[in-house]
Amino acid sequence: MNLLLLIILFPLLCTLLAFAKGPQLSRLSFAASLVPLIFTFIALGSFVPDASTQFLVDYAWIDNFGIRFKLGMDGISMMLVLLTNLLIPIIILASSKHPYKKPGAFYALIFFMQSGLLLVFTALDAFLFYVGWEAALIPIYFICAIWGGENRIRVNLKFFIYTIAGSLIMLIAIIFLHLQTPDNSYDIQSFYALNLPANIQGWIFCAFFLAFAIKMPVFPFHTWQPDTYTEAPTAGTMLLSGIMLKMGIYGVIRWLIPVAPLGFAEWGQTALILSITGIIYASIIAFTQKDIKRLVAYSSIAHVGLIAAGIFAWNVQGVQGAMIQMLNHGINVIGMFFVLDIIIRRLNTRQIESMGGIAKVAPGLAICFLIVLLGTVALPLTNGFIGEFLLLIGVYNYNIWYSAIAGLTIIFGAVYMLRMYQQVMLGQLNERTETFQDIDGTEKTVLVIICVLVIFIGVYPQPLLHISEAAVSNLIEQVNQKILVK
Repeated sequence: MNLLLLIILFPLLCTLLAFAKGPQLSRLSFAASLVPLIFTFIALGSFVPDASTQFLVDYAWIDNFGIRFKLGMDGISMMLVLLTNLLIPIIILASSKHPYKKPGAFYALIFFMQSGLLLVFTALDAFLFYVGWEAALIPIYFICAIWGGENRIRVNLKFFIYTIAGSLIMLIAIIFLHLQTPDNSYDIQSFYALNLPANIQGWIFCAFFLAFAIKMPVFPFHTWQPDTYTEAPTAGTMLLSGIMLKMGIYGVIRWLIPVAPLGFAEWGQTALILSITGIIYASIIAFTQKDIKRLVAYSSIAHVGLIAAGIFAWNVQGVQGAMIQMLNHGINVIGMFFVLDIIIRRLNTRQIESMGGIAKVAPGLAICFLIVLLGTVALPLTNGFIGEFLLLIGVYNYNIWYSAIAGLTIIFGAVYMLRMYQQVMLGQLNERTETFQDIDGTEKTVLVIICVLVIFIGVYPQPLLHISEAAVSNLIEQVNQKILVK
């Protein structure tokens, strides 16, 4: 059987496995989640880092409507598959100490979502891409609705309305493009080959951009995010911030800009300005936050805004920076939310003012927290540095003033994150924190894994950059040629 097909189908089998009863369910789910990661490493070992599509799967599905079950991986897809299959085991391991009710359903939804995500990142048929897009949305809705906080129903409804509205508009655009293809196809290459007028491509760009901007999210389509991240269970927040928002970023690279290059030429600068606006807006809001989880949620909006700006600059440095920063952001934000989960569970509060002095009684947590935080603020020799460096170069090559404004995310991020660390971990102990217990067991394992990734990728990022370099360069050249012809 094709290796890519195994990578996508195995989590579906795990969905059934997760309904098994017994005290070892979390361990069994973690062990099962390692299998797709092993398959991914095997695929990576035989992967040729050129611009070709590899591990191709192509079966007739609904032939009368031109729909095929077509999958494949180039360097861009490989990075996102690696991201997904690397982070899912970490998320499951991080969730093992939570006494979730109906744990079988909980882990089953995570595995089902994993398959949907992998389908999005490897689909070469637009209808199949849309199926994966919706398949990934359904599980996270139930994870947040069943295991979320006390305001979960209201917040989750807002999240669902936002995402489903964007998805339906994207579906209309997909059907329209299908009807324009001479071979009655949803194939991505057929969409790329379309030569639609600039005004039509402008509408297509806006339709796809809305769906992807909501998912990332990009200002001003972000308002669902802070509440959802805060009310979701920790695993749900990790899935949303670590992997699911990358669906929108990937969609811009793979589907939005190459399918509507003339629309991008018209509206790309507007999208870039919105991305940079989100950086400044989210950073300013983060300064004012008293809730530690909301602070990190707004920090995530700022970092994603820089990733989006790098993509819309549309040069090799910007898109390559986005590729590696998607992986780095996923690692860092999962580490941050896991540390916050440990603190919140022990202190039973999210208010920063109720914390302080934790480093005195939990030095292990303090060290791990600091390493993850330094990766988040892009300190040199941590994983966040190379991605943000390339992103800023990409934006600089587009416009020096945009780069100067976008670069504020590093300064602002360092200020509010280090200030938060000082207030939470340093200072004097109080009644809540004086009995704080340091990390051990599973908690220590998860944080050590994340800290090793933060440092290793920061010191030696070249292998990851090499995976996507040829595919990124080829895609940028294709789009630029279409824009120049017009």
